[in-house]
Amino acid sequence: MTLPTVFETDSVGPTSKAFPEAGHPELLDRDHSLVAFNERVFSWAARTDVPALERLRYLCIVSSNLDEFFEVRAAPHLTAKRADDREGSYTVESFQRLSMAVHDLVERQYALYNESLLPALDQSGIKIISHGERNAAQRQWVKQYFLREVRPLLIPVGLDPAHPFPQVANKALNFIVRLGGHDAFGRSNEIAIVKVPRVLPRIIRLPNQVAGSKAVFVALTSVIRAHLNELFLGRTVEQFSQFRVTRHSDLAVDEDDVQNLRTALRQGLVHRHYGEAVRLEVSSSCSEHLAHFLLKQFDLPMMSLYRVSGPVNLVRLTQMIDLLARPDLCFSHYKACFPRQMDVGTNVFEQLKHSDIIFHQPFESFDGVLAFLRAAVNDPDVLAIKQTIYRTGTNPSMMDLLREGVRRGKEVTVVVELKARFDEEANINWAEMLESIGAQVVYGVVGLKTHAKMLLVTRREGRVLRRYGHLSTGNYNATTARLYTDISHITANAALTSDMEQLFVLLASQSRLPRPKEMWIAPFYLHKNLLRIINDLGRAAGKGESARIVLKMNALTDLALIEALIHAGRQGVEVDLIVRGACMLPARVPGLSDNIRVRSIIGRFLEHSRVFYFRRGAQEDLYLSSADWMNRNMVRRIEVAWPVKDPAQRQRIVDECLLAYLYDGVDAWDMAPDGSYHRVQSSPSHPGHGAQAALMARYGAANLRRAKG
Repeated sequence: MTLPTVFETDSVGPTSKAFPEAGHPELLDRDHSLVAFNERVFSWAARTDVPALERLRYLCIVSSNLDEFFEVRAAPHLTAKRADDREGSYTVESFQRLSMAVHDLVERQYALYNESLLPALDQSGIKIISHGERNAAQRQWVKQYFLREVRPLLIPVGLDPAHPFPQVANKALNFIVRLGGHDAFGRSNEIAIVKVPRVLPRIIRLPNQVAGSKAVFVALTSVIRAHLNELFLGRTVEQFSQFRVTRHSDLAVDEDDVQNLRTALRQGLVHRHYGEAVRLEVSSSCSEHLAHFLLKQFDLPMMSLYRVSGPVNLVRLTQMIDLLARPDLCFSHYKACFPRQMDVGTNVFEQLKHSDIIFHQPFESFDGVLAFLRAAVNDPDVLAIKQTIYRTGTNPSMMDLLREGVRRGKEVTVVVELKARFDEEANINWAEMLESIGAQVVYGVVGLKTHAKMLLVTRREGRVLRRYGHLSTGNYNATTARLYTDISHITANAALTSDMEQLFVLLASQSRLPRPKEMWIAPFYLHKNLLRIINDLGRAAGKGESARIVLKMNALTDLALIEALIHAGRQGVEVDLIVRGACMLPARVPGLSDNIRVRSIIGRFLEHSRVFYFRRGAQEDLYLSSADWMNRNMVRRIEVAWPVKDPAQRQRIVDECLLAYLYDGVDAWDMAPDGSYHRVQSSPSHPGHGAQAALMARYGAANLRRAKG
């Protein structure tokens, strides 16, 4: 099977960068590429063909993404600004350009929220009302709610030498107030801070008796604003504003200098909420006096100030979606089918002796993974279960199975990655639970994150021990498995499962890793093997052979791999890159990257699968992987890539994960030579299709046939 060269769109914007006349094109900025990704997510919130509550959800996703962007990526730019750095990767100019791009996105977010989403929700019978819009009955209900639920948890802090500015937690809601008059001791200290506890809901639904015919909500910020005067008896509230500060939150632990990584990380989690301030959000009406006071307090420049016309934390509006039972304003319900290749009622281990099982999440259900693990737990011939844990979330289904495996006398070994960003606490808790019941828990290799997703089962069959393995491009997380596209691969292939066994031994004992038979493992072999195969294809194309590369991943930022792809493209290799997020390789630059096309798919589900396809003449190789093409994945993580050798299985992945996306005419964005992205445009004569919608229809039909059969 030969993959065709994908069509090119005519939507090309003006070139804004000056590319060198010879050599390689100037690479795109990673952080600007991340902002551009959020622009594409934002486009879903702006689409009128998307149900109203889903539009709101996409708006919240953008806010959540920007929160993480500031928590992880903003600090070096801010440091450069403070130091007045003019050269290097992070400079005053990079801070200013990035700030301008984010300010523009945030302004459009709130404009869409106020001018489009709120009116659309109002037309659908859903309204968020301000204090000025409330009638007498609604104001009375809100006042009673404030007195009963909110006021007892608020302790205003008037600032003076004995009451310095309080510690304000990362992303917490606060109010700053400028007061007139004098305090109880006759002093005129004018600034007070009100910290709002996280336990309070940020959006409150009014009961039907005061709401009328609509679903009416009030924001917590509006409730507090309306009753600020009641917090300061004898004083007048002259100015006020809500505010929220975002702090650098990447945990930094010197692994070479700690005796117990779990203990060190748990201690570090306590301090994460109080890292360096990197962004300040205030109300659009915030006075210059209060804004400058806060900027000085947090040592932030003016461009780190974001004035917003609405709640400072749009993310919390997802609570309103959860409080509404309005399926007419959401995507139509999709029920994933049980993996088609798994025979319900058939012993999975017997089935695997005949063929591997591959399933495509979320079109097929994560229940297939749980069924495989459940079969291992319940089978008396299974002796050992080994698994890596990166992100499991709080859903206990998989952990309950591992716990049951221990109870039944299986040898359960779990490699828990404690440094999975923002999942550290959950992973520590799971590790301690498993350890307490007798599971063998290890934390991988010092200095490396264990990002590989593996589950290995050892079963006694007569006089031999046979291994069965599950490998995945995604996490062992039942919740995100309904929202992310990923590939699961269950196999009894002796060479592949032997590689998995050796990798588990490495993670537990840190002994030397034998050369793998099938897997490409980072940081040992993955990077060099990818470079080798790209360079081999480049040389073949240079000799006139047909060569093709199609890659699907979440990010492409590794400089060596980018250089290899550019060189291969210039030698004649046709290269298509399906990169969801950050991509530093500029596409279709005349004379430099003509043969390289980049597209991003933003759809109902988050694209998460990593698929690498290489063809030389009639020879095809296809790998699935846990790794994006970033330097950290290649040299600072334990990652795996593994081949799919069965022709039918390989063809299926090519059809569903590559071709469907290369020809997506609805949700695809193509990169122009200047690094900008343009959404593909369908026409009445060529209406196009969405890859995700097509896969939902395909698997939905399979689900229906199975139910009827």
